[in-house]
Amino acid sequence: MLDRPMRALIARPTDALARALDRPGITPDGLTVAGLMIGLASAVFAGLQWWAAALVLWLLSRVVDGVDGALARRRRAAPAGSPAAQVGESPGTPHSEAGGFLDITADFVVYGATVIGVAVGATTAFDAPWWPFLAVLFAYYINGAAFLAFSSIAERTGRQLDDGRSLSFLGRIAEGTETIVVHALWLILPFWAAPIAVGWAALVGVSAVQRMVAGYRALR
Repeated sequence: MLDRPMRALIARPTDALARALDRPGITPDGLTVAGLMIGLASAVFAGLQWWAAALVLWLLSRVVDGVDGALARRRRAAPAGSPAAQVGESPGTPHSEAGGFLDITADFVVYGATVIGVAVGATTAFDAPWWPFLAVLFAYYINGAAFLAFSSIAERTGRQLDDGRSLSFLGRIAEGTETIVVHALWLILPFWAAPIAVGWAALVGVSAVQRMVAGYRALR
């Protein structure tokens, strides 16, 4: 729900970071992998109940996740022969399709790992129940299946939704921005992690139903 206005809000600082990182040896794929590693470290720290460190790493991983796409777009848009284009031609720089695939896969890994990390930390430290976190993972699973299936079929049938991202996203109530906020809240208020997870699972579940209906109608 908030992704479109948030993307417009952070476009300038994200582009500025991409410009600063546009150096030989730094590639969009490399940033994606770095964001993945930082996100996994955040999940481990959450499981160890190092909540503040987990929060910092979680937010840092999301910043890196936003900059990798900005760097890829910057290099694709650079005129032939320019310094940016020459940097973009270095080995290891991804094609947009490969980079988009790596990016969404890394996002799914980090999201799932963070849920598990918070669940381990909260159940250990505060005797929280497991089932709310399992419900969140189930809702994530349905959402992922819905929008990935839609993106694949829409691409094949020429009905893709182009908002500048590699895949056709069916935006609904729960999107990336809301996910970042909720996962951060878990780490800020870990003693309330289970009740937050209950509400979040319900919200993501509603989004899953919305995406299923919207995707079906769009492809009819």
